[in-house]
Amino acid sequence: MQPIAARSLSDIDWENWKAQDPATLTFVIKEDHILLIRKKRGLGAGKINGPGGRMEEGETTLECAVREVQEELKITPLNMDFHGECLFQFVDGYSIHVYAFAATDYDGIPEETDEAIPLWFHVNDIPYDEMWEDDRCWLPLLLKKKNFIGRYLFDKDTMLDYEIEMLS
Repeated sequence: MQPIAARSLSDIDWENWKAQDPATLTFVIKEDHILLIRKKRGLGAGKINGPGGRMEEGETTLECAVREVQEELKITPLNMDFHGECLFQFVDGYSIHVYAFAATDYDGIPEETDEAIPLWFHVNDIPYDEMWEDDRCWLPLLLKKKNFIGRYLFDKDTMLDYEIEMLS
């Protein structure tokens, strides 16, 4: 990974930008509660987020989203809807393209795994201060079933710049 000199989104050639890793995040939203996780390892370890991870070769975004929830929480998300894309560029050179899904139900009982601790929150009490900074920008859109594409520039855990475009 080569560090980049970007300090704002305008410093990045988004037309030719390609992420190193495609990945997914899934949020199970049942009635007025959301199932989140505390990540135990990997990118964002210690933070609260939705279950998710990097896509495997030959996998669709939906297949990846379901597999990651199964691996991290031992449940199968149901009634999945795609809501948006988050394009992350880090100044250390790492980049990730995340596809965001919401599910309205699931099969099984959420369990702690070596990757994640399941946590339920009321949608009005989401702990944004323990999450990535960008989540407070786009997660409310997903909760309202809006579709979006967001671009984010990070220096480690600090968001330097962002923009969100609403999609129809």
